[in-house]
Amino acid sequence: MRVDAHQHFWRYDPAEYDWIGEGMERLARDYLPADLAPLLTAEGIAGSVAVQARQTIEETRWLLGLAAKHPAILGVVGWVDLRSSEAGEQLREFAANPRFVGVRHVVQNEPDVRFLLGEAFVGGLRQLHGFGLTYDLLLFPPQLPAAVELAGMMPEQPFVLDHLAKPLIKPGILDPWQADLRALARHPNVSCKLSGLVTEAAWQGWKRADFAPYLEVALEAFGPKRLMLGSDWPVCLLAAEYPDVVGIVTDFIARLSDSEQALILGGTASRFYGLTR
Repeated sequence: MRVDAHQHFWRYDPAEYDWIGEGMERLARDYLPADLAPLLTAEGIAGSVAVQARQTIEETRWLLGLAAKHPAILGVVGWVDLRSSEAGEQLREFAANPRFVGVRHVVQNEPDVRFLLGEAFVGGLRQLHGFGLTYDLLLFPPQLPAAVELAGMMPEQPFVLDHLAKPLIKPGILDPWQADLRALARHPNVSCKLSGLVTEAAWQGWKRADFAPYLEVALEAFGPKRLMLGSDWPVCLLAAEYPDVVGIVTDFIARLSDSEQALILGGTASRFYGLTR
């Protein structure tokens, strides 16, 4: 089945979603499963992975509540305070729900580029494997070296890199991002989402060719067995409509074999997250 491995839902509140600022007015409204459903159907996508957008336990519970009502939500990547003494208890609660497939922290907003390697955070991360949970890496390029070190420290833990670590697509800069991405890909426990690229390009006037150098690096580094399609909807709407975002990836991988395309378009995500209908 085809899977959108990365999208978000929210009931908009300006205080809760203060990252939605000037020039992002299109995001300042509710985005719910009923809004996504026709987009998935039009692209032949069976379902999606809903990823946290707020760092609250309440949002994680809310997303799991949505998943209970909407079968197209195949999995939920929620937030748990991995630095807290209560992390184990919270993970045990959520892991009892088969739709809870992983955890994410908004590391890109942490000022310390080595935040991932903090003692308390690593202690929380080490608990994920015992619950059969994955971890989504949300990073900016300067944080990639710490992710490389982390992946080597925890070879048993499945990681997936969101949005290729947000490379500098608008100015067309590849280095040192590409070297760090290749270093991360050398760890077989790390996969990568082909997602979140349009918002790193010029929001108005981007071309599919703008993304090709970055997609080439990712394909060479990870291969189809560790790549997965993600829309980053509705955030992607700042720069592109849903079919355009899917089309960037499907057009790029059209030269691959049918089996390799099937991996990127759903097989990898299904295996990584353990997704079922």
